[in-house]
Amino acid sequence: MIKGNFIDNLPRVYGIYTGGFIGFIIIMAIAEQMGMSAKAIGIAFVAFTVFIYALIGYLSRTAQADAYYVAGRQVPTVFNGMATAADWMSGASFVAMAGGIYFKGYGYMALLVGWTGGYVLVASLLAPYLRKFGCYTVPDFIGTRYGGNLARFSAVVVLTVASFTYVTAQINATGTIASVALDIPFQYAVYIGLISILLCSMLGGMRGVTWTQVAQYIVLIIAYLLPVFWISNKIGAGFFPHFMLADEVARIAELEQQYGFVKNSAADLANVPKGLAGITKAHSAVNATPWAFISLALAMMMGTASLPHVMMRYFTTPSVKAARKSVGWSLFFIFLLYSSAPMLATLSKLSLIDPNLPTGIIGKTFAEVEAIDWYQNWNQANLLFISDFNGNGTVELNEFFMGGKAVVLATPEIAGLPYVISGLVAAGGMAAAMSTADGLILAIANAISHDVYYKIIDPKAETAKRLLVARVLLVVIGFAGATIAAMEIQGILGSVIWAFDFAMSGLFFPLVLGVWWKRANRQGAIAGMLGGLIAGAWYLVWVRTGGSGFLGITQLTFGIFGSAVSLVLMVVVSLMTAEPDKATQKMVDEVRVPSGKTILGKSH
Repeated sequence: MIKGNFIDNLPRVYGIYTGGFIGFIIIMAIAEQMGMSAKAIGIAFVAFTVFIYALIGYLSRTAQADAYYVAGRQVPTVFNGMATAADWMSGASFVAMAGGIYFKGYGYMALLVGWTGGYVLVASLLAPYLRKFGCYTVPDFIGTRYGGNLARFSAVVVLTVASFTYVTAQINATGTIASVALDIPFQYAVYIGLISILLCSMLGGMRGVTWTQVAQYIVLIIAYLLPVFWISNKIGAGFFPHFMLADEVARIAELEQQYGFVKNSAADLANVPKGLAGITKAHSAVNATPWAFISLALAMMMGTASLPHVMMRYFTTPSVKAARKSVGWSLFFIFLLYSSAPMLATLSKLSLIDPNLPTGIIGKTFAEVEAIDWYQNWNQANLLFISDFNGNGTVELNEFFMGGKAVVLATPEIAGLPYVISGLVAAGGMAAAMSTADGLILAIANAISHDVYYKIIDPKAETAKRLLVARVLLVVIGFAGATIAAMEIQGILGSVIWAFDFAMSGLFFPLVLGVWWKRANRQGAIAGMLGGLIAGAWYLVWVRTGGSGFLGITQLTFGIFGSAVSLVLMVVVSLMTAEPDKATQKMVDEVRVPSGKTILGKSH
């Protein structure tokens, strides 16, 4: 029996949890050896982990506004770092990142640079100061710093657009994994994923989400790293493959040159299922120029520092100093996965194309490949495809196609690992997507319930009524996100990148200048938020509908255009209108002092 304060016992609680999860993996491995079916193992992993998350969400239930919105501001730095990492490492990071690198090559490393580098901006420009402010939400900071309901509402609009775009990608990822693990159609699986997400966040709000995300981080990091080390050791890349990445990439280049590559005709590609890509990066060159790489990394950095669900995590720490330390821990825990994504992509490709490995398929007959269990499983899920374009009966380099999602999810099976590892990876993918979706849906629901309903519509609303509105909004927003995800309008990775661009278009400069430029005023902030969001959205639509774009800004980096418009509008309009009053300017000065009481105090 664990005695004493829950916060003091966190290391022991999560130590027991980690030991229990490892024990469950061992039990599943034994069950597989005794004849338990792959489908049953997949269901067991997903069901067991979702049950644990739901239980944590139930035990964390609260009726207090402070606990619901900011977890009582008592989350220790290390655990807040783990929760932030889980919140951050979404279905895109877990499921789609390695796939992007697999197909597009080094160009997609810009995402890794931007998504980690963004935390430098978070730590140096925003997180400690927003924590000193003492707000519940990002629009809460905007509304109080600049004053007026229109500024607060404008921030809610930008937050909702960015976070909703992001959350559809996470529900897409949960649906993909649930459809494979539970063997049900994707269109239904997205709603199964949604129910799992809501179980974690409805009753406990930020407190429930925080402790669930710590548990989810433990699952997802074990699920990501174990296959990397195991596959690497199995195919001779060393037990710790990260130091051998350059050698293995060179090995792939040699194999591709040895096999040669024949570009497929349009008629050939017309028969390939939607969403699948060829096994080699010769199909497309992404971020091939220095500016293309730098602009994508820059957009992801600024987007990281603008995403409300990231900022919210630092509102939960006990102090300003703890908020800054939490950013450092966040980076460490994120690094553990991000440093492994390029290696997993490399090992996956090697497993498929190296003829010296028993898993290699290039050069085998179509009949041999079609008879392999893992090919049949993932072909039925529409994530693998082969076609004999040249009619010679042998699988060539340009005749194998794969969905980006399958790189992480299918690689353990392709590499010949026990199926229990595939079940573990599915559970890890669910944990990654659910943890981010929890944070995103909560960010939207909390902003609307606190900043629109409570601060604008009904300032006298009792706490119970405010939390009821927040919980209803969770369900409505989640259901809308699942419905959009089921339409598969955009891939997981593309949707996530768009979310960063929307966030930076409308929020980056209003947040940064709100802390660092006393002259920034309400009119400038409103112009910057709405003008930047509209400009970024216009540029995206223009490029998507055939516009050529300019200055090398693409549909993946439209936030650079939007944020530039936001900055110009904010500075020009602020200088053309009256400066903020003395009290506001004094408040901005006080925000930058690391010690002392929070600005908002207990006024919430």
